[in-house]
Parts: sequence; structure tokens; C-alpha cells
Amino acid sequence: MPLGVVGLFQDSQFGSQQGGATMSLWLADSLRQPAPVPRRDWRMRLREWADEVELVPDLAQRIGSPTWFRGLATCFGLCATALYLSPGFKPIPGLPGRTMAEAHYDEVRSQMITPLALGADSGRRMGATDAVQPLRQTPERPQIELNAQVGSSDTLARALSRAGVSSGDVATINALVGADISDGVKPGTRLDIILGRRASRDRPRPLDRLAFRARLDLALELERAGGVLSVRRIPIRVDNTPLRIQGVVGDSIYRSARAAGAPPKAVQAFLRVIAGQVDLGGIGAGDRYDIVTEYRRAETGDIEVGDLLYAGLQRARGKSVDMLKWTSNGRTEWFEASGVGERRGVLSAPVAGRMSSSYGMRRHPILGYSRMHAGIDFAARYGSPIYAVTDGVTAYAGRHGGHGNYVRIQHGGGIASGYAHMSRIAAAPGQRVRRGQVIGYVGSTGLSTGPHLHYELYRGGATVNPLSVKFTTTAQLAGNDLRAFRAQLARYKGLPVGQRQAFAEVPSAAPVASGK
Repeated sequence: MPLGVVGLFQDSQFGSQQGGATMSLWLADSLRQPAPVPRRDWRMRLREWADEVELVPDLAQRIGSPTWFRGLATCFGLCATALYLSPGFKPIPGLPGRTMAEAHYDEVRSQMITPLALGADSGRRMGATDAVQPLRQTPERPQIELNAQVGSSDTLARALSRAGVSSGDVATINALVGADISDGVKPGTRLDIILGRRASRDRPRPLDRLAFRARLDLALELERAGGVLSVRRIPIRVDNTPLRIQGVVGDSIYRSARAAGAPPKAVQAFLRVIAGQVDLGGIGAGDRYDIVTEYRRAETGDIEVGDLLYAGLQRARGKSVDMLKWTSNGRTEWFEASGVGERRGVLSAPVAGRMSSSYGMRRHPILGYSRMHAGIDFAARYGSPIYAVTDGVTAYAGRHGGHGNYVRIQHGGGIASGYAHMSRIAAAPGQRVRRGQVIGYVGSTGLSTGPHLHYELYRGGATVNPLSVKFTTTAQLAGNDLRAFRAQLARYKGLPVGQRQAFAEVPSAAPVASGK
């Protein structure tokens, strides 16, 4: 702008301070250069075009619009292109395989395995050539070595028969070692067997050698020499000292006893005995347990845990327990340290069945008039076992009028019990029976309308209501039995805690020969 124009504005009436500031801003805007416009490349133009044009329209919307028709045309075009470019399904020509000669085919066939279901036999044998000649008999192994085990509820004879030992050799083995295994062979016993060469294919292999553990203290070896089996008995030293375990109860009496080395079988038996005397839930930390059990340890390291012999529990609070296993009058039971045995009550019912008729006056189902029913009836299946309600001696067993097959047992103290209408009697007159022992079987003999048990209870020779009588029997040691009982209790309490290392000397035994 010319300087004269600038001076003109400055000398005019608008030459005030405000007017000068406005004029300065206007001159600055007039003299400023315009900003350069950025250059757009093809990527930017393509992005702007894509934003304006919908390339993939939804054919389910705006049907009939130009956008919809454009999308339809695009779809047809893509499908046509895919079909045009798709490969064909015509087979691709290849070079045919060369036909193999007979010798070459037989060589390859002998080395391949083809499905037997398609009639092939190459999976079973090689292709034979002129160099192969068939054998009349295939050679046999000179001997067979095998191991077998005696199963549960099994016998040595059955285990040997399953292993392939002939019946003649099994009979010979039973004759040789029958006395050594009179109590049977323990399940799981390992049998080391060697079968020799047989004379012909129609005969079993002979037993050349057999070795097994007959008992914890005895091993047996049978060998054939000169066609004769002989047995060699190998004694094994065994320590029979009972095992005593003591300890303090912690959080759990079972875990405490197991941690102290007590066998699981002994701990379980100990808890069953203690539970009959005190509440197991009342046993607390700080109580001391004392366990003595049968324990046999062989010099080979094998052990056998037997029955529990003594169970003791010293409690910080409450009743302490001292229980010893003792046999008195042919019955083995647990006795307290004072000599008092187990308290046993009558059975809840002498037969497994429901009570069908009670004690008292009733109309007889056969005679047709009312009379006293001197017992109670139990409806049960025919042939169900009948049990003695408590210990006693059989006073009568046989036919008894309207009772049919009848058994009467004297229990002592003027108490007796009767069992009628049996199908079969299992007790003999004068026989001593135990509580829970089977004395007969349910039937319908005598005056009976169906299989059931008529059960009577006598006191002083007169019948009483069996449901009104509740009694228990308790064994009490006295005299020599009590002195022997206390001596045994003192021996168990004097045993050292833990295992003893000494073994008793066992003399050796000579081999014993048998027949062929």
C-alpha cells in the first residue's frame, strides 16, 4: 500500500487510538499470504470414494434401490467368477504300473500283510518256494517255566491244574505235602513251576520242579529226579512274640496308633473292643492306649498279624479299660481285668421274619375254638434258619404232637425256650448250643396253616410271654481260670514295647521221596 495512503489515514479525523488499532489489523490481514492447499494422493481419493459408495450392501435391506441392484450384480459376478475358475473333476492321466513277474510278485507278497477278511493269507505265513520243505512236527521247547498264584477261595490242586500240571502229578503233590498244608495255602501264594519235556504230544508235560511257601515258617521245593518226585522242606525261623504298641492319643486314636506302628487290622479290632466299653467320642488327647496283638515275623522279613490279644486305655478323665481275650468253657470272648466277661442278651428274634401272632388267648385257625396261644409266631420263608436265642443245652429235639418238629433248650436258672413247626432239625439232644447258632429251619409241620415259627419261653416249667422277659448272660471267671487269666494279663503288660529281634532255632529237615 502507498505510503501516502497510510499518512492520509493517520491525519484524518479517525486518527484516534481505537481507529488506529482497527486499521492496523485490517492492513495485517491484507498483507498476509493465503495458506497452501494440501495435495491429495490416490489413496486419499480412494478412501473418500469408498466412504461415499457402499461396496457391500445388505441385500436384505432397501430392496429395489440402486444400491441393492448394484450389490446383487456384484454377488452374481463373484459367483460366476468362482465357477469359472473352479477346477474340473476329470481324472488326471498317469503312467500305468508295470506288471510284475511271478518271482518278483511272490517275493513282494511274502513281505506284505494284507487283510485276512479279503481272503489274503500273507498275514499268516510266508510265501513258500522250492527251498521250503514242510515239517512233519514242529519242535517243542525242552521245558516251560511259569509262575502262578493261589486265588482267594482256591486250593493248591486247582491252581496247579490251571497252570497245566497233570492230574497224576497233582495227586502225588497232595500226597507229599498234604500234611504240611492241612490248613490250606494262603491266597496270593506264588507257585514257581517248571514243566519238562513230554514223551508224546498226546500226553501232558511232567512236573520237573515246584517251589512255594507253604506257611510262614516253611518253604517247600519239589523236584523230579530219575522220574520220581521228592520234596525238600526248608524251615524258616519265626519269632512268635506278640507285638505291643503304646502311645498317647492325639487328634485321632486311629492315626496315633498307626503312626506308632500298629498294624491296621490290630487298630480296627482295638477300636471295636473299646467301643463296647466307652464312647469313642469321649476319648480325648492325652489318653494312653495299649495294644497287644499276635505278631509273627520270619527271618525272611515276612510278617503275619494275628488276632488282637489285649486292649487297654488309660484315660485322664473317665473310666479306664483293661480287656483281655480269653477262652473259657470252649468260648473265646473278651474279659475285663476283674474276670467279668461280655454281657450277652437274647436275640431280637429267633428268625428273620415278622411277628404274625402274639401271646395270649386267640381263636385257633385249625381247631376252630379259642384257647391259649402260649407263644408268639413269626411268619418267615420256608427253610429260613432258626437261631438259639441264647446259650444252653438241647433238652429235646424231635416230633412233639401239634408242635411238629420241635426243639427245646434249657438255659439255666429255670429258663427254657421252645421252637416248633420246623421243617428240619439241626440240633441233637444233649448238644450244647451257643447264642445265634442254627438249631433248625422254618417249616409247617404239626398243627400249622403255613410256614412259620412258633416260639415259646418257659420259666419254672410254665410258659410266659417272650416279649416280657429280657435277660443277659455274663461269664465270670473263678478259681484256677481266674488265676491263669490274671497271670496272662500280667505277662502281656510286661511285654516290651516294639518288636523283638531274636529268633528261635529251628532244626533242618531231610528231603522226603515219593513215587512217580
